[in-house]
Amino acid sequence: MTALTSITAVLGLLGSALVGGIFFAFSSFVMKALARVPAHEGIAAMQSINVVVLNPSFLGTFAGTAVASIIAAWVAVMTWGDPAAPWLLGGALLYLGGTFLLTGVGNVPLNDKLAAIAAADPGAVETWEHYLDRWTRLNTARTVASLSAAAMFTVGLVQSVTA
Repeated sequence: MTALTSITAVLGLLGSALVGGIFFAFSSFVMKALARVPAHEGIAAMQSINVVVLNPSFLGTFAGTAVASIIAAWVAVMTWGDPAAPWLLGGALLYLGGTFLLTGVGNVPLNDKLAAIAAADPGAVETWEHYLDRWTRLNTARTVASLSAAAMFTVGLVQSVTA
């Protein structure tokens, strides 16, 4: 395994695991807690979360893992005979498709729709209930994809060390 392969695999593993852990927390208890408070409070809290999450530490990890995944996929294709290559490619595709892309086409549009309403609007409760259900389902899929990517990167690293 080359140094580039090792570095991208480790970055993909750590980034996928960290992002998956964040998403797990939301699906496991954050969204459930927000569902238990009055709708206007849950909406306001989630609107605040959706603003605060746009920070260098989260976005750097989230987007940086996508970049590491692209590089890992490229390295895997270029070294396809290596036993680690299919695992690294699998991890990269899981993260890019099941985490990064799903966020852009699924969760972000829901966040934008939630941001456009006032918590006290008459239709806010219906929007919130739809948001809670759909956003959490999508987030759970992102959790599974991220943690599965981390597992694939792990197996790729093990394969490369034992080969």
